[in-house]
Amino acid sequence: MGVFRRKEASTEPTQDVELTTTPPHQATTNGKKHSILPTHNHNGHKVSKGIQPDGESGRRWINPLLFLKICFRSASRVSMGVNILWPIVPAAIAVYFVYHKAEEPSRHLLIFILNYIAMVPSANLVGFAGQEIARKVPKVWGVVLETALGSIVEIILFMVLLVASDAEHGHDLIPVIQAAILGSILATLLLCLGLCFFVGGLTRHEQTFDDAVSEVGSGLLLVAGLGLLVPSAFFAASSSTAPDLQELRAHVLTISRITALLLLAAFFIYLFFNIRSHHGVYDAILLKDELKDADRHKDLAKDKLTFTECVLALVIALTCVSMHAVFLVYQIEIIVADYGVNDNFMGLILVPIVEKAAEHLTAVDEAWDNQMNFALSHVLGSTIQTALFNAPLVVIAGWGLHKGMDLQFEVFFIAILIIAIIVVGNFLRDGKSNYLEGALCVIVYIIIAVSTFFYESTDPSGGAHGGSAEGASKGEGAMAEAAGEMAKATGEAAHRLLFG
Repeated sequence: MGVFRRKEASTEPTQDVELTTTPPHQATTNGKKHSILPTHNHNGHKVSKGIQPDGESGRRWINPLLFLKICFRSASRVSMGVNILWPIVPAAIAVYFVYHKAEEPSRHLLIFILNYIAMVPSANLVGFAGQEIARKVPKVWGVVLETALGSIVEIILFMVLLVASDAEHGHDLIPVIQAAILGSILATLLLCLGLCFFVGGLTRHEQTFDDAVSEVGSGLLLVAGLGLLVPSAFFAASSSTAPDLQELRAHVLTISRITALLLLAAFFIYLFFNIRSHHGVYDAILLKDELKDADRHKDLAKDKLTFTECVLALVIALTCVSMHAVFLVYQIEIIVADYGVNDNFMGLILVPIVEKAAEHLTAVDEAWDNQMNFALSHVLGSTIQTALFNAPLVVIAGWGLHKGMDLQFEVFFIAILIIAIIVVGNFLRDGKSNYLEGALCVIVYIIIAVSTFFYESTDPSGGAHGGSAEGASKGEGAMAEAAGEMAKATGEAAHRLLFG
């Protein structure tokens, strides 16, 4: 029994029952056939209209004790272990209100650490409530909904950072947001996917997944990566000849906003492809993957949350997440100034790890259960949503708030992102995975984390958010040369990825 095995239920059915468990005596009445849809689920609960049999709880409204028991049990043993951290949640909130006006940096460090840890169980509850709701809807809709709910934590953090940013008064948090966008993609692609491959491969020679999931996902990721690259490449290539850097930054901001709108359009086309025009293909893939789960009969026998309880869990979790996000953001500048943690490391590594904790646990648990198509759907879906929806959304929100949020990332980070997408795309090409590939992905992520910890911004202009013309001209040659080399290497690697 492994650590990711789902907790056993108190009773086990004698056979693996699928979705067609209508009691025989209800199949016909007086010789008249009823609907072929199941009227009762695996536990004998009558299926409510509009609810999938797997998600039927057999109850209505709220049972407080059972609600707490189900939420604490969560989806797996690791998730249940994370719930032990819940006492830190009220402690983190209380410590903030006691010490948030303190002058000692150590008090603010304590606030940051406690709220950082408290984000994990709060985000875990968001993920679990999303899983419970996903059971109640068709499978493709469920995966999309679960991924969307998992990304709410990230959107909240981005918006809090954006609102708190005030470049005119020296509180510029936009570089942290930019680093967090790329860091979220890297954490999911390398750390989460690597852990999925590694954990799933520990007890198996190799795992397989469907080409329809991996090819569409890797192709979209490459397009999203190139879309995010364009404003940065434009700035790097034009800075050496631009007579007015302020005007150039204004052009970059305009390009970023147009790019954001186009990436949003690409995201909605991707959603339509998944849940409307090609949902039958994905339904069949995910159903087949679901049947691979050796613990499925135990998972089906567990008590489920009612829809009302799911909404209540989401309200509680999102309230906690929002509070912790606000408290965290207010401490970032103090931590950066007094403890030598640069904002690149804060945005690229620290913020993404905690905001993606719930999604990572879900995907790794599915990989352990040999449900690699589900795991890949969550990993790639989450990454695509960050690149095609969350990042453009924060750019549009900055537009509305009259803040210069753009997509001009540093060349160092863009190079890492494109290379990571290409590496992962090559691992996905053969439709197989093993623990070696997973270990390599995690090692690469650790190397990136170590490099980022010591990395100081090499863009003397301060990007689109400040700095002098003299500083900009000093670094423009190196940036343009690096952008050119990166574009050339990216084109060659993309050709190999797409055409072999």
